[in-house]
Parts: sequence; C-alpha cells; structure tokens
Amino acid sequence: MRTTPVKRAFKYRFHPTDAQAAELSRTFGCVRKVYNLALAARTEAWTRQERVNYNQTSAMLTAWKKKTEELAYLNDVSSVPLQQALRHLQTAFTHFFGKRAKYPRFKSRKKSRKSAEYTTSAFRFEDGRLTLAKMTDPLDIVWSRPLPEGASPSTVTVSQDAAGRWYVSLLCEDPSVQPLPATDAAVGVDVGLDHLLTLSTGEKVANPRHERRDRARLAKAQRQLARKARGEGANRRKARQKVAKVYARITDRRRDNLHKLTTRLVRENQTIVIEDLAVRNMVRNGKLARAISDAAWADFRSMLEYKAQWYGREVIAVDRWFPSSRLCSACGALQGRMPLHVRTWTCDCGTTHDRDVNAAKNILAAGLAVSVCGAGVRPQRSTPGGQSAMKQKPLRREP
Repeated sequence: MRTTPVKRAFKYRFHPTDAQAAELSRTFGCVRKVYNLALAARTEAWTRQERVNYNQTSAMLTAWKKKTEELAYLNDVSSVPLQQALRHLQTAFTHFFGKRAKYPRFKSRKKSRKSAEYTTSAFRFEDGRLTLAKMTDPLDIVWSRPLPEGASPSTVTVSQDAAGRWYVSLLCEDPSVQPLPATDAAVGVDVGLDHLLTLSTGEKVANPRHERRDRARLAKAQRQLARKARGEGANRRKARQKVAKVYARITDRRRDNLHKLTTRLVRENQTIVIEDLAVRNMVRNGKLARAISDAAWADFRSMLEYKAQWYGREVIAVDRWFPSSRLCSACGALQGRMPLHVRTWTCDCGTTHDRDVNAAKNILAAGLAVSVCGAGVRPQRSTPGGQSAMKQKPLRREP
C-alpha cells in the first residue's frame, strides 16, 4: 500500500472581475519579463563560462526592483509568482544539463502560455473561497467537481488560454487515489489511424478524428483571420480568438476521450503493453502529420503511464522496431514487406490475420516476455546475404 498520498492538480474555470483580470494580466507580463531577464543573465554568464544559479538570479530580482526605475512596476504585483518563475528557469536548466531538454528559450508575449504560480504564502483558501495576493475579493470559480475532503492546496496556478478562458489549478494531496486490487488481466495495445486503438482481445476503438470533424469550421475562422489587417487591431484580435476557440474545442474533446480510454484500460488490466513509438519523428511525414497529431499518441501514453503509477498497474513499452505487424501470432513466422494498405493477410500456417489485431497480440506476447526475462525486443538488421531478416531476437535472462 502507498504510504504517502498522491498529489493531483484539480483544474477549474473561473470568471474574474475586470480588476482581477487586469491584476492577473500584469502578473503574467511581470512573470514573463523576470523569466526573460534571468535567462538573458544566465546566457551571458554562460558565454563567459560561468554558472549562475537560482540564488543569484533571486538576488538580481531584488536589485532590479530596487535600483532600476524601468523595472519598478515589478513591485506592483505579488513577488511569489516572480520567484516561482526563477525556480521554473532553474528546473529548465537542470533538464538541459541533464540532457533531457533543449536550452531554455525566451518567453514570447504572443505565443507563450500566460500563467502565474502562487505558493501558500500568496493565497488564502477558506471554506471553498480562493483569494490571491494583491486581491481583495475571492475568485469566482466554477466548481465542476469537488476537491478531496479536507484538501488544502499547496500550490495554485492561474492561467489564461488563447481562447481567453481563465483557469485555476489547485495542487492537493488526494488520499482517495490508492492501488487497485491486483488482477491477472493483461492487454496489448496497437495504436493506429483507421482505429485509434486495437486491443489484443480483438476490440477496436474508433478514431474520433476531432480535428477533421471541425476542419471546415477551423478553415472558415482562419480565412476570416487572414482577411484582417496585420497588427494589434481589435478586429484581428477577435478573429484570432475565434480561431483559438475552435482549436480549444478540438483539444478539449480529444483530451476527454483519451482520459476515458486510459482510465478504462488501467482499471481493467494489470499489465498494459504498448509500442515505444517515436511520435516526434513520425510527424515529419507530411502526408500523415496532421492525422498523427490529431490521434495524440504521445498524450495517450503519458496519461496511461501516470495513471498506472497511481493505481499500481504496469505499462511496458516494446521496442519500436519490433515487427509486430508482420509476425504471425499463431506460428511465429515472419512475413516479407507488408505495405500499409494490406489490412488482412494469411500466413503459411493457414491462419488469416487482421493486421492490427495480430500486431496487438504480438505486442502483448513480447511485452510479457520482456517483463519475465528482463530483455529487449529488437529486430536483426539483415542476413549475410543482404536480405532483411527482421526476426525477433532471442530473449535471454540478464545476469
């Protein structure tokens, strides 16, 4: 059993007053400014082969607020979101030096996410009413679902998306998230475009194609935006927001569908086996990029992994080069080239396979073998004669 409760972020819509919206907009701008100033200072030091850490940038922030008239407006907002911006920059550099991310980039006023993070010293949460620093009235939050009983937020993040919607995210400990009862069920999952998911049980989950369903509405909004004069005019801003609302609608529906699918898979199965796909490389295919992005395979895997961790399940990723589609799940024979338009095929052993169901079965078998033996599943490069063998590498127990 888990000893420490899981921390979850509960996200809600809220409707700020004009004064609150103005205060938050100023805070977003100050957060972006401090982040960019600190990044510039650290980059300049980096060119001199010097390191600047969080404590030094925090001292710089104090100096900027006290000694620089041009930055005196930083005193008008809460200092906590500014300090949190420096901590986020420190985290970005930690990931960079750990070779887990690229070098941090400057935040853009037009493209960067508008957000500010408040810790416990900068907000008050009493009786379901949240009041942020520098504000007198609580936020008008739409409580679409209750917080865990007795929950006390440790961090509050306020954000505004491109469609103009305001959100508040409350980070709380959720004692209700506990490992589910163990089960012997295991399933292999093959992701695709014709069907979003194909399970080793033979079930196929339809691909909703949310972007395609709203493509006409999106194209109309984008044409209207293209007709507006470039600049900061009110008409162009309204047209840009219409485009953002269509994108937001697509994203919300896609995320909702993925949450339902991943929650179901985690609740019903102890072990879930998937392919370790390089989605970032796959979207470079100009013909399939739009469809792959709409399917959101990377989001599916991310949700599946953190929910499995919450509920005591196991997710196994099989090597992306494992020939799951061309390997007969009945006799193990490997077929030759198999173009994407081939959806069914018959093996020499007489078994007729649905391409996707067969792949899901092979993914499951390979994943279970990996979990037992602790080995990898990789294809061989080629035979000495030059023909591609692409056979499953024998699994052996690691010493």
